[in-house]
Amino acid sequence: MSQLLHTMIRVGNLDRSIEFYTQVMGMKLLRKSENAEYKYTLAFVGFGEESTGQAVIELTYNWGTDSYDLGNGFGHLAIGEENIYQRCDAIAAAGGKITRAPGPVAGGTTEIAFVEDPDGYKIELIQKNAMTEGLG
Repeated sequence: MSQLLHTMIRVGNLDRSIEFYTQVMGMKLLRKSENAEYKYTLAFVGFGEESTGQAVIELTYNWGTDSYDLGNGFGHLAIGEENIYQRCDAIAAAGGKITRAPGPVAGGTTEIAFVEDPDGYKIELIQKNAMTEGLG
């Protein structure tokens, strides 16, 4: 069976992004590699290794590029949480930016919240007990 392995996002400051995803979001730095010839560094972060069935995030830093136009095609990353209210409190206490407070989705009962990473990427937190039901 096929498996989703990772989502890649480009970041303007790799250390800042690693700190956000590990210290604020609670992920682990799984591995990091540098390619001097092509001037980029990759860091993979996640809650577990792909070999365990987890999807991870590949943070790509292209040397000398400190920001990107995020465009309007990419939506967000989504993370299931046991308690989005406590998680948002912890994220805010760690310096993270909550852009949508936890609560029911408009027109439904699924509880969600949104966080923004240092590069402006949106991360949706979904209450785990409803995350496979769709947003309704």
